[in-house]
Amino acid sequence: MMGHSNGGFSDTGLHRLREVLARYVESGKIPGLVALVGRGGQTHVEAMGTMRHDGGAPMRRDTIFRMASTSKPVTMAAAMVLLDECRLRLDDPVDAWLPELADRQVLARADGPLEDTVPARRPITVRDLLTSTFGLGVDLTLMGSPIMAAVLERANYGGETGPAPDPDKWMRSLGELPLAYQPGQCWQYDLSHDVLGVLVARVTGQPFETFLRERVFDPLGMKDTAFHVPADKIDRLPPSYAPDPQTGQFHVWDEAASGRYSQPPAFQHGGGGLVSTADDYHAYFQMLLNGGMHGSERILSRPAVELMTTNRLTPEQNAARNDLAKNNVHVSFGQGQQGGWGFGMAVRTYRGDYASVGQFGWDGGTGTTAYADPDKQLTGVLLTQVGLSTPDPARLIHDFWTTLYQAIDD
Repeated sequence: MMGHSNGGFSDTGLHRLREVLARYVESGKIPGLVALVGRGGQTHVEAMGTMRHDGGAPMRRDTIFRMASTSKPVTMAAAMVLLDECRLRLDDPVDAWLPELADRQVLARADGPLEDTVPARRPITVRDLLTSTFGLGVDLTLMGSPIMAAVLERANYGGETGPAPDPDKWMRSLGELPLAYQPGQCWQYDLSHDVLGVLVARVTGQPFETFLRERVFDPLGMKDTAFHVPADKIDRLPPSYAPDPQTGQFHVWDEAASGRYSQPPAFQHGGGGLVSTADDYHAYFQMLLNGGMHGSERILSRPAVELMTTNRLTPEQNAARNDLAKNNVHVSFGQGQQGGWGFGMAVRTYRGDYASVGQFGWDGGTGTTAYADPDKQLTGVLLTQVGLSTPDPARLIHDFWTTLYQAIDD
């Protein structure tokens, strides 16, 4: 017997959601979390545990988190604004703005030597960048190959490699590499989003963050979303942990006050550089559910939102992503099993778990997740300070979604 409804969630269901979240915090695996779920104009928030694994200040609704790859669906909005305004076109070559990516050479074999290349069959287009199929990316199917070693060394700034150079220098270094695949051939992760940030900056003549703020963050009231945390808010940022995969011991990956998010970065990393809060992310995903509207203000056109949030990949383009999700669960922890990809986010194309077909969003390696579901008119955001170096945050994310779908009371 379900209890009375609470904005489209049952009281019983929300109680179970709280219990599942609390189990992780009480076990010590996840020091703290903030969860926000929304349906039918109502939101429900759980803030649990502490900022540090050894105690300290409690998690609060306005705690700021490093979003990692959960940045991708949000930073993508900048490119969509430019499409809406015809300042970019889907099938325009990017050469005019990104001359570093003109006249590409492509590896004869994706895992072969960097010298063994053929000319690209066509230029890289805006569409290739939007769909993450421009020919380079973080590709776990190519681990250990010369091109992946070069990409990880030059272009993928996870922090271990030190701070990224400024965008022009970064683009020059990327332009020295051949492509792993022909433009448009194959989905590969992450790198296209950083290139898109450079593209937006060059088309608009503004820093990427400035354009995002003016056109997306400010109109949506996303006052805590940025590429760094200013000094007057740094006490709201917890440390970020990467637990030891063998022992589970908490290692600090990034401190708050002295850390890599405490200063504006030289490179505004669209693939994973945002910090944000549960409420800011809810505002963004609710806008997508509303077909681009925030209250009475239009942020994106309805067709732009539809392009972003429905599958854009052919089965061939998506093959590597499906293989990774199904066959490397020890690496992906089962993330990526949605079957489709739009612009900047996963899209569920088949019923593989408790979520409806059409659900869209993405997860972050710092232990973050944000999705919306048009069928159930549902948004969910779960933010932690524990990176996916162990399966615990991924299991929490899965249990959050399973329990949230059970809590729907129609």
